[in-house]
Amino acid sequence: MSDFEGLDLQAVEDQMDLDDDGDGGSDRVVLGVLDGTTDDDEWLSIVDDGGALVLNVDGDLNELAAGFARPVKEAGGELMHFRGFLVVTPPGVDIDTDRL
Repeated sequence: MSDFEGLDLQAVEDQMDLDDDGDGGSDRVVLGVLDGTTDDDEWLSIVDDGGALVLNVDGDLNELAAGFARPVKEAGGELMHFRGFLVVTPPGVDIDTDRL
């Protein structure tokens, strides 16, 4: 008899898809454009909820990210500019650059 008989894989997957608050935030990757039209608090909220951002930078990166970069870094998140995109991850999610 297999050790997996009777294992409810759907229930296990359902639990894996949810983070502590039940919204699946840690599995979220948000694609967007960093052009100054989105409020910094909106970007911060996504990262605070465990989501990652991949933002196409349309303008001066330092100016556009000034309102949320420091709080992300201070919280333990990471930011990396790569080929015109800003990648932002929450605490505990590392950006692996070993293959660059």
